Amino acid sequence: MQRLRSRRQRHVVLVPLIGLAACALSACGGGPAPGPLPPGRVSATGGGVPLGDGASAPADGSAAPGDASARPALPGAAPRTTPTDVYAHDRPGMLSPAVAEFPERVYVPNSESDTVTVIDPRTYRVLRTLKVGRRPQHVVPSWDLKTLWVNNDGGDSLTPIDPMTGRPGRPVSVDDPYNLYFTPDGRNALVMAERENRLDFLSPRTMRLRRSLRMPCEGVNHADFTADGKIMLASCEFSGRLVAVDMRARKVRAVVDLADGTTRRRDIRHGGTRHRGTRDGGVPHRVKHGSTGHGFIQHGSRGHDLTRNTTAPPGSTRHGATRNTTMPQDVKLSPDGTTFYVADMAKHGVWLVDAGKLRVTGFIRTGRGAHGLHVSRDSKVLYVSNSGAGSVTVVSFALRRPVDTWRVPGGGSPDMGGVSADGSRLWLSGRHDGVVYVFDTGDGRLIRKIDVGAGPHGLAVYPQPGRYSLGHTGVFR
Repeated sequence: MQRLRSRRQRHVVLVPLIGLAACALSACGGGPAPGPLPPGRVSATGGGVPLGDGASAPADGSAAPGDASARPALPGAAPRTTPTDVYAHDRPGMLSPAVAEFPERVYVPNSESDTVTVIDPRTYRVLRTLKVGRRPQHVVPSWDLKTLWVNNDGGDSLTPIDPMTGRPGRPVSVDDPYNLYFTPDGRNALVMAERENRLDFLSPRTMRLRRSLRMPCEGVNHADFTADGKIMLASCEFSGRLVAVDMRARKVRAVVDLADGTTRRRDIRHGGTRHRGTRDGGVPHRVKHGSTGHGFIQHGSRGHDLTRNTTAPPGSTRHGATRNTTMPQDVKLSPDGTTFYVADMAKHGVWLVDAGKLRVTGFIRTGRGAHGLHVSRDSKVLYVSNSGAGSVTVVSFALRRPVDTWRVPGGGSPDMGGVSADGSRLWLSGRHDGVVYVFDTGDGRLIRKIDVGAGPHGLAVYPQPGRYSLGHTGVFR
C-alpha cells in the first residue's frame, strides 16, 4: 500500500510539471500571439524572403547590421538571429503602385553625344533619341520613383524625364551632377560633385542646394548605404579611398585607404557650408565649370577608364591618377547588410569592406577594369562588369568568389546598367563602343548588341521593383 501511494504521489507531481513545460513551449500564458515578421525578415520555419544559398547571420551569433529581431527562443537559451535581406523588396513582380503603369523602357545617356537613347526592352528597338544637357553621365530614378533624372555633368544641370511618356522636362540648374543619390528617408538628394570634391545636399523635389560637404579625397562618384541607412560609403576614384559619411550629422566619420587597407577615424579634414540662394554658395571652385579635363579626367573620353590598357606606365598622366594603385568605382551592400562590395578598375576586382567596422576584409579578382556592380533579383549573386576585359564576372554572395564569367564575343567595354524587372536580362552600356549589351542571366549569353550614341554610360532599366530609390542607375530598397 505504501509503494502504491508513493507512485501516486510521483504521478501527481509529474503531471503539473509536464503541463508547465508544454505551456512554455507553446507560448501560452495569456500573452499576445506573435505578430507578423517585419518586412525583409525570414521566419525560423523558412517563411518570408530567403537569402541566397548559404547566406547566414554573422558567425558570432550577433544580429546583422540593422537587424533588431534577435531574441532568446527560450529562457536561458542562446540568442537567435533572423537574417536580413536589404533587397527583399526587389523581387520580380514587386513593382510599387507608383510605377505599375509605366511602360518598360531602357534609358541610355550618351556622354559624347549629349543625348539619351530610349529603347523598348521587349523588341530591342530604339524608340527615340532625346537631346539633353552636356555630357550626361547617369539616368537616376528619383526617391519617390516618379521621375528619372539625367545627370548632365558637363552642363551643370539635371534633366527630368517623365517615365510615363518618356519625354524630357525643363532642365534644373545643379552644380557638377556627376552622379545622384538619395538618403534612405527621402529627405535629401545627394549630388556627387566629382570634379569639385563635394557631396551636395539638395531638396529632392526642387533640387535646390541646402548644404555642401567637402570630401577629404578626390573624385567622389559612387556609393551605397548601410542597412540602417545611417552611413553612406562613397568611393573616391582619384585618390583610391572610401569615405564613410554620417547622414544625420552630415560629417565624414572615417576614411578607408584601399592602398594599404587602413581606416582613419581621426584628424579628417572636412567641412560643410550652408548655402543661401547663391549659385554655389560662394564655395571656391578648383576649376572652371564645363572644362573637359578639370585636372583629373575627361568624362566620356576613352581616357576616363583604365580599361583598354589598365596598367598605366610609371609617370604617365593618363587619367590624372596614374600613381594610384587603386581606383574604386561602384559600391554595393551585400544582401545580409554585413559587407560592402567595391569595384576597383585599377586592381581588376572587388574589395570587401566590413559594413560595421569599416575595414577592408578581402579582395576578389574578377577582370580588367572592374567597374559596375549589379545584384541579381534573387539576391544570390553579384554581376561585376569588367570594362577592360569585355566580360561580366558572376560572384556568389554566399561563397564570396566568382562562379561564372560571361564574355562579349570579340571583346567589348561593358560598364554600367541594370537588371530587368523580371531578372532575366542584364543590360550594360558599352562605354567605348557606342552600343548596349544585353545578357541572358540564365546562361550568360550575349543575346543583343544595340547601337546607341557615343560614350554610353549609366543606363537605367525602368521601372524596377522596390519601394523607393537610393539613386545611381537603380539602387532600390
